[in-house]
Amino acid sequence: MVDKKKKITKDLTNVEKDYILEESKPTKKKVGRPKNSELSNVKLALQAKRKLDKKNQKVKKLTRSLARVKKEVQKEEKALTSNVLTESETKVLPDSIQEHLDTTGSYVAFMPNEGPQTDFLAAAEKDVLYGGAAGGGKSFAMLIDPLRHCHIKEHRALILRRSMPELRELIDKSRELYPKAFKGAKFREVEKLWSFPSGAKIEFGFLEKDADVYRYQGQAYSWIGFDEITHLPTEFGWNYLASRLRTTNPELETYLRCTANPGGVGAQWVKKRYIEASEPNTTFKGTDGLTRKFIPALLQDNPYLAEDGEYERMLQSLPAVQRRQLLEGNWDVAEGAAFAEFATDVHVIPPFELPSWWERVKGIDYGYAAESCCLWGAVDPDDKTIIIYRELYRKGLTGEALADTITQMEENEIKSIPGVLDTAAWARTGYTGPTIGETLVNRGHKLRRADKNRIAGKTQIHEHLRQREGAGRPRLQIFSNCVNLIKELQGIPLSKTNPEDVDTKAADHAYDALRYMIMSRPKLDHPYDRMLRIKSDIYQPSDNSFGY
Repeated sequence: MVDKKKKITKDLTNVEKDYILEESKPTKKKVGRPKNSELSNVKLALQAKRKLDKKNQKVKKLTRSLARVKKEVQKEEKALTSNVLTESETKVLPDSIQEHLDTTGSYVAFMPNEGPQTDFLAAAEKDVLYGGAAGGGKSFAMLIDPLRHCHIKEHRALILRRSMPELRELIDKSRELYPKAFKGAKFREVEKLWSFPSGAKIEFGFLEKDADVYRYQGQAYSWIGFDEITHLPTEFGWNYLASRLRTTNPELETYLRCTANPGGVGAQWVKKRYIEASEPNTTFKGTDGLTRKFIPALLQDNPYLAEDGEYERMLQSLPAVQRRQLLEGNWDVAEGAAFAEFATDVHVIPPFELPSWWERVKGIDYGYAAESCCLWGAVDPDDKTIIIYRELYRKGLTGEALADTITQMEENEIKSIPGVLDTAAWARTGYTGPTIGETLVNRGHKLRRADKNRIAGKTQIHEHLRQREGAGRPRLQIFSNCVNLIKELQGIPLSKTNPEDVDTKAADHAYDALRYMIMSRPKLDHPYDRMLRIKSDIYQPSDNSFGY
């Protein structure tokens, strides 16, 4: 094998090192910049200057961007500090406040009316009701109050009404007010949520039925408000929402706020919670330990509506019940009351000792989560008037506990009092154990199934409430210590779907017990008639000679 030697190409340069010499190729100029040449140094200087100019332009651009960002920050800070007056600033003289506004270039977007509206916005109590006559400025106050902490990031507020369509007016008003109070506030239509520059949020929601409260399960709010809270039939929803009231920021105070006009399906529980518990404009503590206050409102408190008298004339034209509610702010009358003829001066009497020979009867409506109610009635034999003289109204009672409680309350009775019980308490719902009715009977109570005809029962109550000509009193009177029955007859409204019946969503436990009792058709015999009947039933001997 012949070894082949690799050809070696020899590269050379000339003395000035400007050219490359190859053994096999013609001479060519060397690629690259000549070193240490005058032209090379000039080019380097120009290139360096161009690079420096580009960097300077970049610095100028970043400087302009930084200035723009600083301007935006200052604008947001101005919105947070200038358009919201702090507590200390509100205590100084009006001239100083005006000077502050002039200096900062801000303006007053909302100024509360003197009196109840200002008291509501300044209230320090945990749970406050601002309620009474129409036109007092309650809805505006409800929108303004959650703004008190919108400069704090952790603040989250919830404004509620009974249904989503009812929120539209509040949302429209918030579109006018909130951007003026906080520049940069944005509203997200889908979530019904206001977001503020600080990170605070105000949410709009509804509570059409009790189960809707679970949509807020796991949420935390520092402020919760309900506009027209008497639209809630029971206290459950409001109590549940109170459990959502919490915050991790120690600087944030948490509040419950609500507004209402008298009347509505929930008027009775609202009246009990806020109005009957204490005098108006007085701080008190509820059974749950929360501080509360009721701030009454009148049309005269809002000069913008009361000044020309037009709105007042419109309220004057309403029917008597609505006029007393919406113009006078009267909580003792109920809108759409099922028993408009019920009057405390006619149907409510002070307790007195009942004769032992009067017939007695009781009616029971059972509930565990809701209240159980038992009413005791006595029949006056002279004019057949039923006197309701005792009531039991309590929730959380089992069948045995209810039986024992009734037994204790009948301890001073001469004999066991017969009565009627809701048919639902006799029903077997998927189990074979004793029903509530059987439990009560086994404990010695003489009970039978109630007649639950709702329309006929309501008609009978109307008959007993009607004042009889020449009799001097109606066929039904109630001792003043039966407070729950009195409240329900005062306030239970008519059904919106069936005007012949009451609203079943309202508190109706005492009403149902009364209806069962009256529909049981208690015997109304005079003692003399009863003695005659007993005499006719006396044993007659078959053999008159021997007497047996």
